Amino acid sequence: MPPPPPPSYGTPPPPGGYATPPQYGAYPPGAAPGGWTGPPLAEWPQRALSALIDWFGPFLVAGIVSRISFVLGALLELAALAWALYNGYLQGQTGQSFGKKQAGTRLVSETNGQVIGGGLGVVRQIAHFVDGIICYLGFLLPLIDKKKQTIADKIMKTVVITA
Repeated sequence: MPPPPPPSYGTPPPPGGYATPPQYGAYPPGAAPGGWTGPPLAEWPQRALSALIDWFGPFLVAGIVSRISFVLGALLELAALAWALYNGYLQGQTGQSFGKKQAGTRLVSETNGQVIGGGLGVVRQIAHFVDGIICYLGFLLPLIDKKKQTIADKIMKTVVITA
C-alpha cells in the first residue's frame, strides 16, 4: 500500500473565492430602515440637548454679554467658537463632545461604526454651517430622515447613536 499523501497546509478557498472578514468593530450592512444595523440612533430631543450645551448655550451667553460690554462680548464669542471647535475635535476623537456626554449620545461613522477622528470632527462642526444656511432647517432634518441625520452628517457620513 502506498504511503498517504503529505498533509496540505491550509484549506482550499470556498467556491467563488475568499470572503472578506468584517473590520474589527464594523457593523455589517443590513436591512434596517436606512440601512443602519448598529446601536439605536439618537432621537432628536437628545441631539437638541447636546447642541444646546455645545453650541447655543455658549453663544447665547456671549451674545447677552456683548449687549453689556462689546469687548467682553467679543472675547466670549471667540471663546464660544473655540469651545465649539474643541467639542468637534472631542466628538471626532472619542465619539462624544461635552454635550453628547450629557445627552447620552455618541457620534460614529455610518460605514463602520467607529469614531471619525479629531480632524474630521472639526470639519463636521464646520459643515453644520450648511445646516444653518437654509433657515436652520438642516437641524430639523433628523425628525424626518430615516437615519436621523443632519445635512452635516450626510456630508461627513456619520450618525449619532445612543451611548
